[in-house]
Amino acid sequence: MKLILRWFPGEDDSVTLQQIKQIPGISGVATCLPKVPVGEVWPLEQLIALKEEIIAAGLEVEVIESVNIHEDIKKGLPTRDQYIENYIKTMAHLSMIGIKCLCYNFMPVFDWFRSDLHRQLPDGSFVMSYRHEEVLRMNPLKMATAMLSKSGGYSLPGWEEERLAAMAADVEYYQSITIDQYWVNMKYFLDVVLPYAEKYQIKMAIHPDDPPWPLFGLPKVITNAQNLRTFFSLNKNPSNGLTFCTGSLGANLENDLPAMAREFAAQGRVPFVHLRNIKRLAPQDFDESAHPTVYGDLDLFAIMKALHDSGFNGYIRPDHGRMIWGEKARPGYGLYDRALGATYLYGLWEAITKLKKAEEGV
Repeated sequence: MKLILRWFPGEDDSVTLQQIKQIPGISGVATCLPKVPVGEVWPLEQLIALKEEIIAAGLEVEVIESVNIHEDIKKGLPTRDQYIENYIKTMAHLSMIGIKCLCYNFMPVFDWFRSDLHRQLPDGSFVMSYRHEEVLRMNPLKMATAMLSKSGGYSLPGWEEERLAAMAADVEYYQSITIDQYWVNMKYFLDVVLPYAEKYQIKMAIHPDDPPWPLFGLPKVITNAQNLRTFFSLNKNPSNGLTFCTGSLGANLENDLPAMAREFAAQGRVPFVHLRNIKRLAPQDFDESAHPTVYGDLDLFAIMKALHDSGFNGYIRPDHGRMIWGEKARPGYGLYDRALGATYLYGLWEAITKLKKAEEGV
């Protein structure tokens, strides 16, 4: 297992590589090129410079999140082939700098959504939260305005400015696409891309829908265990994998996360894990929370033990953190609470490893 932290380059992050290097247990970062428009090829020279910057700080870079998928691919439009070709060229460039895992998503229009990016908890910390009825009262423009107004001046992945103007039209377009057709569009992408992923030795790791339920009539498919089985049946290439995000999947009350972790990790389908906790307030309402099990509704120990018992040897990162101690940062991506989360996860993994060795008499 390698413990990493997400980091945004180009002065688009309040957290520095030097600070990340000082977090115990962290070996590297998952990063991106946020200024490259969706659908364009990621320039090799920029990727080389990015890697050199990270290596100079004493960290590794083996994970990219995300090379976002153009909406034309998701819609199944004739123009998708050019965008898929660009995606493959980007993958070739990623392989040249040693990337081993590529986190991406196939969520229509909205990569993720929260009704509030800065809700205060009783302890005085601030978190991202979701209230379903509030979301349903918003139109796309109001949603974008609400999200960006609390971004702290930082970019929000999935809410890039060039995408905002088309959001309302995109939502309307998807009303004509059935779930079955969406699976077909996804399979088309996988069938073309996965042979290249295998060639370049890159594990593709799809991120679950966030939140994992229908919203505005959009097709939501990466939401539960049965749908994940369907997803893996689309293409059995060994490079076809999952980013096991506990916060996304855990928002669905019916998802048994330890069982899901055990099932898919044992199949070698989980190269990347996002670990965070949430506190559910209603079936479709939740606040993000501190990572330790006691502060949320997800048993992080049981989830990590299921991963460990299933032979997981990929990448783990603490996912979104709270804003604590007066920190000002991109929502969910401050230094302090993610550092606390990282050390908590590192301690869990060490304890599980030692307990297993003791049971085996090693």
